[in-house]
Amino acid sequence: MKQFLQTLSTAGFNGFFFCLIGVVLLAYLFPSWGAEGSILPLSAIAQYGVSIIFFFYGLKLSPQKMKEGLYNWRLHLLIQSSTFIAFPVLILILHTIFGTESAKLIWLGVFYVAALPSTVSSSVVMVSIAGGNMPAAIFNASVSSILGVFITPVWMTYFMGEMYAEMDTTTVIIKLSFQVLAPVIVGLFLNKWYGHITDRYKSQLRLFDQAIILLIVFTSFAESFEGHMFADVPITEILGIAGAMIVLFLFMFGFMYFLSNLLKLNREDRIAVLFCGSKKSLVQGAVMGKALFPDPMMLGVVLLPLMLYHALQLIASSIIAEAMGNRKLHEYGADKIKQDAR
Repeated sequence: MKQFLQTLSTAGFNGFFFCLIGVVLLAYLFPSWGAEGSILPLSAIAQYGVSIIFFFYGLKLSPQKMKEGLYNWRLHLLIQSSTFIAFPVLILILHTIFGTESAKLIWLGVFYVAALPSTVSSSVVMVSIAGGNMPAAIFNASVSSILGVFITPVWMTYFMGEMYAEMDTTTVIIKLSFQVLAPVIVGLFLNKWYGHITDRYKSQLRLFDQAIILLIVFTSFAESFEGHMFADVPITEILGIAGAMIVLFLFMFGFMYFLSNLLKLNREDRIAVLFCGSKKSLVQGAVMGKALFPDPMMLGVVLLPLMLYHALQLIASSIIAEAMGNRKLHEYGADKIKQDAR
């Protein structure tokens, strides 16, 4: 039990996770603090913070290191296809069959989860715990984050155009270009000269990222609570969304397992596929959502499925990773006994 709790903490159930829950509760109790018209311009601060986050994200990416990781192209293609094709297409099919007008915001949130890139830190941690291919995990998690800056907005523009015909998607694209894409490109350009700064101030930048995410979550939920966006959402529906998110995770996890076996990947590569291909990034979801959904009330509802998926993927993948890691240790111990007996 103690080992499992340590695994959860390492994977993401730490102070930041509980701060996320805390700011949602704070937004519920004091919605006027983060709503439009508040004395503090929290929403504007968060907006500028998003651009700074993506600038430093571009700054820390080394083009040379990315080139070095391209050799295992079949593995990379499988992981990225899962993240950016299989996930969104599955939700598009389900939305076509089960989508309703009354739940279109919830469906928007679910599709947003599907269109997001993989996580970086927790994917790598899970692969490490399970005994998988670490270099492949680091490479794919990093590539996924870069691709997400470009692919996620394309998917969301398409989906929002289908659901919200009145929405001016051109405005969304222009805003994303200035707020997200431009900072990343500038950061990438400056990596050669100033990339070392991100290593030197890694912990400080991580705290800044977390602070901006907490600010985005707080202002979004505050606007939603102030506008009574959740007034008609019963607890049973929230539990239903949570159930749907865990089913989505387990289905994609199983689908990745089937494909990796079909392609006859070795155990280490298969573990990398399972954990990198099934995870979704709360970090990029929160910061990109600020640019994609200009209406804070809408953003609060859209982020609900993502926050539920984030929590549930940590729990499920922690249990699975620990079981895989223990199995590998057991197999290693059995092989060692056989060798010693010879």
